[in-house]
Amino acid sequence: MSELSTNASKASSKMKTFFGWLLLVVLLISGGIVYWKYYFVFGEGVKSGYLNYAVKKGNLFKTYEGKLIQEGFGGGGRSGVITSNEFIFSVESDSVYNILESNSGKFFDLHYKEYKGALPWRGNTVYVVDRIVQMK
Repeated sequence: MSELSTNASKASSKMKTFFGWLLLVVLLISGGIVYWKYYFVFGEGVKSGYLNYAVKKGNLFKTYEGKLIQEGFGGGGRSGVITSNEFIFSVESDSVYNILESNSGKFFDLHYKEYKGALPWRGNTVYVVDRIVQMK
């Protein structure tokens, strides 16, 4: 009888160890996926254009959002046609937002970081402006 209970306790101990390691692996993989999707900087660069607006909005999380109008040539194959592209972004700091808010309509060079996914407390877009390179 004691041999059966010893084998059962060894099997139970092995199962607990297996599920413990499995839980650890699942947590590490899940953490890596969350980091890659929401915190890993996928790309960064500078966008230039005229600031259309800078607003603070949101239902639960109030975030800073803005839109830059970029002018250029293009027009879907028609040469010499001036077109505009919109760069919609979020702003991460109060100081950058305050400068943008008080200078709407001016030409800006904005440094941004691009993420794979948006977080509600960081903004509505995957593009997050972290500093102003130049303002004209």
